[in-house]
Amino acid sequence: MRGTRTTLALAIAATSTLSVAAESNSQIEEEVVVTASRTEKPLSAIPNTVTLIDQQALADQMAATSDLSTILGNLIPSFSPSRQKMTSSGESLRGRKPLYLIDGVPQSNPLRNGGRDGHTIDPLVLERVEVIHGANAIHGMGASGGIINLITRTPSDDFQQSVRVESALQTEELSDTLGYNGSYSLSGKVRDIDVLASVTYRNSGVSYDANGDIVGFDNTQGDTMDSETTNAFIKTGYSWDDQRVQLTINHFLVEGNNNWLSVDGDIDAGIPTTAVEGDVPGKSPSNEVTTINLQYSNEDFFGQKLRTQVFSQDFAGTYGATNSGTFQDVDTYGPDLFDQSQNNSEKQGLKLTLIKDDVAGAPVSLAYGVDLLQDETWQQLILTSRAWVPPTQYKNIAPYAQAEFSGIEHLTITAGVRHEISELQVDDFTTLASYGSQFVKGGNPEFSETLGNIGATYAVTDSLRVYANYSEGFSMPDVGRVLRGIDEPGQEVENFLDMQPILTENQELGLEFDSEQFAAQVAYYSSDSDIGQRLALGDDGIYSVQREKTDINGFELRGQWFATDTDTLEARYAYTKGRYDADDDGNVDTDLDGRNIAPNRFNLSWARNWTDVLSTRIQANWLLDRDFENAEGNVTREFDGYTVIDASAQLQAMGGEFALGIQNLTNEDYFTYYSQTAGNDIRNFKGIGRSVNLSYSRVF
Repeated sequence: MRGTRTTLALAIAATSTLSVAAESNSQIEEEVVVTASRTEKPLSAIPNTVTLIDQQALADQMAATSDLSTILGNLIPSFSPSRQKMTSSGESLRGRKPLYLIDGVPQSNPLRNGGRDGHTIDPLVLERVEVIHGANAIHGMGASGGIINLITRTPSDDFQQSVRVESALQTEELSDTLGYNGSYSLSGKVRDIDVLASVTYRNSGVSYDANGDIVGFDNTQGDTMDSETTNAFIKTGYSWDDQRVQLTINHFLVEGNNNWLSVDGDIDAGIPTTAVEGDVPGKSPSNEVTTINLQYSNEDFFGQKLRTQVFSQDFAGTYGATNSGTFQDVDTYGPDLFDQSQNNSEKQGLKLTLIKDDVAGAPVSLAYGVDLLQDETWQQLILTSRAWVPPTQYKNIAPYAQAEFSGIEHLTITAGVRHEISELQVDDFTTLASYGSQFVKGGNPEFSETLGNIGATYAVTDSLRVYANYSEGFSMPDVGRVLRGIDEPGQEVENFLDMQPILTENQELGLEFDSEQFAAQVAYYSSDSDIGQRLALGDDGIYSVQREKTDINGFELRGQWFATDTDTLEARYAYTKGRYDADDDGNVDTDLDGRNIAPNRFNLSWARNWTDVLSTRIQANWLLDRDFENAEGNVTREFDGYTVIDASAQLQAMGGEFALGIQNLTNEDYFTYYSQTAGNDIRNFKGIGRSVNLSYSRVF
């Protein structure tokens, strides 16, 4: 029988085990986390809020959806609801942007945040996901809201193959909505060499809302409806003595088919954005990402453990063609010009970590090393070959050290420091004609910041644990958005105020209770930034970067009840409140909107093993009503909450496993959270109506 493993740890303290709901209601060995401390550490030693999503939990969620953002939201209420589009813009963790990683390799693009970092790998390639909540600098720049580390599958000891076929549809409109997926992988080991290779292909249909109307397409930002996705993955390694070298390559491409034209809605009249069949101008919106990761480890390197990682990431995000006023240049191209942009980012980096246990014979362990990163980012208009954002090169070197003290019974104390030395290189450039063709003098602004963290976990009793921590995060603002929008003469990159880095301070306090049949965790946090970053919608429909003081606080609550040997009930709740300083008087006075913060949300699930071969899961997500107020206390936008219920069943038969998933079981009719709180007539999207997913997978 397949047990349901604890996948969420909201208040990690001195935990000795994680619970499993199985026939024996037994315990399993404590999970080990690598993301939080750059080395293998049990949850008991990590004084941070951590969410672990293992392979079985991923499989449970993928029975109904392959959208990673939806999966994260189902298991992490403080993560924003999915946009259900190719873009993940507006999806935040604890009200701030998280840093996406694949096996520790950064996928996010803070220098020109195009909102595509949620689509860089197919979830079928993943073995688990480790999420560190709250701002931190453990893996460098970009983790203002936390870290989402997507950890890929590992090769098996024995030779095996696996295949998965899948179809997705909505019964009301079978021909348009039908989509399908096929995945094949092989894995094995020959002496000291192991390898895992896989390829995945997805063809997605369109979606209809609960009323039977087609959900609107986002022709500009990109859409996962009517799209094709391919993912090619290989991981190979060689192990000898206490050493190992491993190479991982992943290539991901999602591309729209450009067969549907968006039809604007009307927010004031309650009319949703829809779509009609037609030829869409320009090239198809797409995400194309290649990640290469070379790792070497040595368990006995002059009495220490050595971990090295050399990586590269090549990202190209293409957006749809539009005749936006921003792209017009009447003198050169005439009126009503269609153009489209492409974000490009090329990253290379090195991570070096040395680990020493029992330093000088004391109960102290030390992890220390240095990170190097070079990130060159630019945004071009690909139909006219114009530069919208000039090539912007970010260079960073960051030595760090992280220590752990365990010399007092029941108490673990951690503390660390990281020193960021950064340089931004921008050559002279000229903005687009719509900004006045302004000449901007380039420069090399430099930044140097020292970031710290300290935390502790304490086991009050065998069942009750408490933790607290303080951590600081470092990120650059959306440099590309700032630079491309300069519309005043005489500006210089060196002196431009909005280029200041974002420093975020995170404090949290949590406790955990864990008994044989019941577990509960709660964490309270606050997140402050004196010079933060907020995206504000202008009258022209274009978002601009506002640098303002922002304060965010909230709490996360989770309870888990192993009601019987076969039944597990879980409840999760997240409350988030965020405000910013609208008048620059030093006081936060205005609510952050849905573009910048998640709703308060309550998630409930019931999992049951009916027999050794049949299991089911039903889960409900309640997004709660919320009003957004300005500095005068006036309501500027309202969110009418909604409830989405999903169900799934897994049956082991015919040598494999059949999975049936139903998303939006009750066919709830709703406008998405983003549409209600940050959308406009162009993006007033309804949510997806009831949809069915059927898959068969087999390992042989």
